[in-house]
Formats: sequence, structure tokens, C-alpha cells
Amino acid sequence: MKVGDSAPDFNLVSDEGKKVSLKDFLGRKVVLYFYPKDGTSGCTLEAKEFSKLYEQFKNENTVIIGISMDSVESHRKFKMENNIPFILLSDPEGRVLKRYDVLEEPVNKEAPYRSVVRTTFLINEDGKIVKIYSKVNPKGHAETCLLDVKSIKA
Repeated sequence: MKVGDSAPDFNLVSDEGKKVSLKDFLGRKVVLYFYPKDGTSGCTLEAKEFSKLYEQFKNENTVIIGISMDSVESHRKFKMENNIPFILLSDPEGRVLKRYDVLEEPVNKEAPYRSVVRTTFLINEDGKIVKIYSKVNPKGHAETCLLDVKSIKA
């Protein structure tokens, strides 16, 4: 997947138990960020930074969506504990993570889990990928995304 490609659509369940599809947000910009695990220090920092800038993203006609392999219940708890105002989607089988190529398979057969490469896709109003941030450092990432969102011309 590269800049200029159409962002693959998906259907996942949100922290509120509702089905959410990427195509629901056509006509709006989307910050689609994939993260490893609810409640870990880096993931909490990233979510809090996006939360702090949420209103500014909203003013730019931009939706923030976080996706991980955590359960709907885990997302609900994580969202409540950290006052997260945006959508968190559950992909427990990693289907969307694989489609976006952000899921690392175990290094060896004995490794008990797969991990998510912290990656963000910036998607324009037409559903095209305009920026990919790979192996993201959560500190300051939301601010970088906001600056890039502001530079997207409708």
C-alpha cells in the first residue's frame, strides 16, 4: 500500500458495539491509526495526545479512528479510563491489520503473539491515502498529523 492508493474499506465493531465502515466517512478526512495494545504506556500516550487535539481535528473535518486487536470491552474500558472522544475499533483476528500491512507475524513459531506496527494512515475526503507514518513514536505524533491534515486541500 502506498500514497495515492484508495484506502481499503473495512467493517469492524466499535467500542460502542456498532459496526463501522471506512466508507461511512467519505467526504471527511480520516486519521486511521493502528496501535499495539490498550493500556500500555505508548498507546495511552498516543491516545491522550489525539484526545487533546480532538476538537482541532474536528474543526478540520477530520475523524480519528484507532484500531487494535483488543476486544470491544477492552476498548470500552480504555476509552472510559482515558476520556478518549474518538472511535476505537476491534480487529481481534487481525484481518484489517493484515490488509493494511501493519501486523507483524511472530519471529519464531514459539512466539505466542503477533504484534501491531504502530502506523497511521492519513486519508483524504475521497478515500485516498495521502500520508503514511510507519513505526510511529507516539510523543508528538498527533500534532504532526494535525499539521498534515491542515495542509490537505479539499
